[in-house]
Amino acid sequence: MIRLAPICIAATLLAAPASLAATYKTDQGHTEVQFMWSHAGVSTQSGEFTTVDGTLDIDPENVEDAKLNVTIKADSIATGFKPLDEHLSSADFFEVATYPEITFVSTGVERTGEDTAKVTGDLTIHGTTKPVTLDTKLTHIGPHPVGASLDYYKGEWIAFEASTTLDHTEFGVGPFSTGPITIRISTEMRAQ
Repeated sequence: MIRLAPICIAATLLAAPASLAATYKTDQGHTEVQFMWSHAGVSTQSGEFTTVDGTLDIDPENVEDAKLNVTIKADSIATGFKPLDEHLSSADFFEVATYPEITFVSTGVERTGEDTAKVTGDLTIHGTTKPVTLDTKLTHIGPHPVGASLDYYKGEWIAFEASTTLDHTEFGVGPFSTGPITIRISTEMRAQ
């Protein structure tokens, strides 16, 4: 049954009526922007930005024309260890008092499969903008399965997972390189 899900999602995308073209907004309670790094090759550490606001304009019949805009509050960083959160927020790393937002603005979408795409865009961190590409996977489109039970979830929803890697030093973050940073995003978005 699980193997049929991508085919069903793809069929929905390909057969979707134009009425599904919409603007979707991130659901804060179901959006995660996680980052992982190697701690001197000894262990893999992770953190998350907990305040994310994004909009997606998409017509399932013209996925390549989709537009994504995301704003992350840099001071919402959370690693589970307060001293580390404070250090990452300081001038040594993200310098959140000076650079309070991280933004991503898409510049192109390339469909790579039935439910996958590469979303290229401009990522701005610490006042520096660089192009990045997110490998994305559509995990849901249409009415939310929970909508039959809870009014909050009524309406049309779309959901994605995405990932990329980046070099934090290219954005002026940190006094030395910890190696590649892996970014993983999971989001549910509701049609407005």
